[in-house]
Amino acid sequence: MVKSSFMPLIGITLDHEEPGGYAQSPWYALRQNYSDAVARHGGIPFMLPYHPDLAEKYLDMIQGLVITGGNFDIDPSIFGDTSKHATVTTKPARTQFESAMLHGALKRNIPILGVCGGEQLLNVGLGGTLIQHIPDAIPNCLEHEQKTPKHLPSHSVKVESGTLLHRITGKSEFMVNSTHHQAVREPGKGVVVNCRAPDTVIEGIEARDYTFCLGVQWHPEYLTTEEDNAIFAAFLTACKQSASAKAA
Repeated sequence: MVKSSFMPLIGITLDHEEPGGYAQSPWYALRQNYSDAVARHGGIPFMLPYHPDLAEKYLDMIQGLVITGGNFDIDPSIFGDTSKHATVTTKPARTQFESAMLHGALKRNIPILGVCGGEQLLNVGLGGTLIQHIPDAIPNCLEHEQKTPKHLPSHSVKVESGTLLHRITGKSEFMVNSTHHQAVREPGKGVVVNCRAPDTVIEGIEARDYTFCLGVQWHPEYLTTEEDNAIFAAFLTACKQSASAKAA
């Protein structure tokens, strides 16, 4: 059994950009609030550069996985779409690496938190599909790419009773920030929808066959609301409990 003071190592995926802007060479990027949220709730942030051949080594080390969001999309061919919407931008190396980490974490039952694009990858990884561009698929949809600062909530979500998200937050409805143009279309195998926006867009999913497997379409790493804090607190608690159970 691990000590009560144990701080789990939390793998956090990175974004990647080609030369230009910040650096003249290819570079990784991550908003500081991801690592801050993990540290604030008792974890040690551990960044994960794209080395698919090292995925198993990473997984040997970490006790939890955060799959982050980013300004890109999953290649639609991966979930069976034969055409690509004009707004879709892919990052194949990132998707390949994150998929390797996701499937390895699922196999090992390592707690997973998918944020925005991370939720989408989780759903696709479990066999689901995505809406490529919400305004073309949902009539009279909300503005899911909010123009207001990202730390400010912009719309509500209604939470399904009996879900992990409902147990974590204790709320049937709360406000979230929103910065996405895609969303879950068909949930993957064993995937449960835990909340929706008022326009019916799926905003959260979970997979109950695992210790902790949660995806949210908003960005709780901003820790703007008590619900955001509760999500990270519950994730870190699950990581500690999972590590303790494996060490016993």
